[in-house]
Amino acid sequence: MSDEQRQQTPTFEDAVKRLTEIIERLERGDLPLEESIALFEEGVKLSAASQSRLDAAEKKVEELLHVDAGGNARTARFGSPDDDDV
Repeated sequence: MSDEQRQQTPTFEDAVKRLTEIIERLERGDLPLEESIALFEEGVKLSAASQSRLDAAEKKVEELLHVDAGGNARTARFGSPDDDDV
């Protein structure tokens, strides 16, 4: 992702806030059809981007916790390379 794309992409929190605003406006039901469709389209894009970020965060957490795809803990030797000499 380029610096320009990163600057144009809202943070996860900003995306959720905007999604909430969009939902509230759509639920009122007082918008013209064209504006409703435009807001819906924006919401779909924000939702997809947010889901992608959540998926990436989940993967990172799994890597940090050493959990495999089946939810089982993976074990690995813990220690420094100098431990082999002991």
